[in-house]
Amino acid sequence: MASLRFVLVDVFTDTPLEGNQLAVFTDARDLSDERMQALASETNLSETVFVLPAEGDGDVRIRIFTPETDLPFAGHPVLGSAFVLGLPLQRTVIRLETGVGVIPVELEREGARIVFGRMEQRVPTWEPCAQEPELLAALGVERSELPVEVYENGPRHAYVALESEEAVATLRPDMVALEQFELSANCFAGSGTGWKTRVFLPYYGIDEDPAAGSAAGPLAVHLARHGRIGFGEEIEISQGAEIGRPSKLYARAEGSADAVERVEVGGAAVVVARGEFRL
Repeated sequence: MASLRFVLVDVFTDTPLEGNQLAVFTDARDLSDERMQALASETNLSETVFVLPAEGDGDVRIRIFTPETDLPFAGHPVLGSAFVLGLPLQRTVIRLETGVGVIPVELEREGARIVFGRMEQRVPTWEPCAQEPELLAALGVERSELPVEVYENGPRHAYVALESEEAVATLRPDMVALEQFELSANCFAGSGTGWKTRVFLPYYGIDEDPAAGSAAGPLAVHLARHGRIGFGEEIEISQGAEIGRPSKLYARAEGSADAVERVEVGGAAVVVARGEFRL
C-alpha cells in the first residue's frame, strides 16, 4: 500500500478558508498520468499539483491537474507550490518547471514564515475574440467597455470590461453556453489600482474560479495596453467573494504597448492541512 502525502493550501489569501484551495502532492515520482488525474478528481479542487524531480534548470518540476484535465500552467498552483516547498528547500527564489517553461517565484519572509510570493509569468500572446457576440450573450451582457481580446497564458482567457463592480458582482452567466468556448471568461471593472474580477471556466471543468493567477497577469497587460493603468503600475485584484472564497491578487506589467517586457503576479498563501492518501 502506497502512502502519498499532500498539503492543502489556501492561495491568494492570508486567511484560512478563504482564497483558492490547492492540494500539493509533494512526491509524485511513482505516479502515472492516469493516477494523477484520478487523485485530482478525488480531491475535486480547482487544481491539484504533483511535485516531481527537475528535468532542466528548475528546482523541481510540477504537474497541474483540474478534476478533468491537466494544464500546462496555472497561477495559484505555482504560487501555492512555492509556499509549500519554500521551507524545505530554503530558497529565496524557487524555480518551478511547468508546461510553459520555468517560472521563478520570489518569496518574502517574516522570520521563518513565508508571507508573500511573486512569480514572473511569461509574456502572454493575445488576439481579438472571434466569437465576441456569442460570448457576451452567454455572459448575459450587452457590451464590453474595452475590446474583447483573448490572451493565452497556459489557459486561454477572454477579457470583458463591465461598467461597474456591481455589474460584475451580479453576473449570472449561462454556464452551459460558456462551456462551448475553449477559454475562460474574465469579467472585470474598477479604476486606478483597484479592480474586481470574476472568472468563469466551465470549459476547464470549473464554473467559477475564486482566484485565477494565470488570468491576473494578462489582466494587467490588457489594462495597460488600453490605457486604464500605466505600465509598471501594480494593481490589486479582488476576486471570489461571490462564491464565498474572497481573494487578493497583485499584478504588474512592464514595458510598453508595443513591447511588453515582464509580467509579475503575487499574493499570499497559508497552509491549512496536511494528510496522506493510502492506495
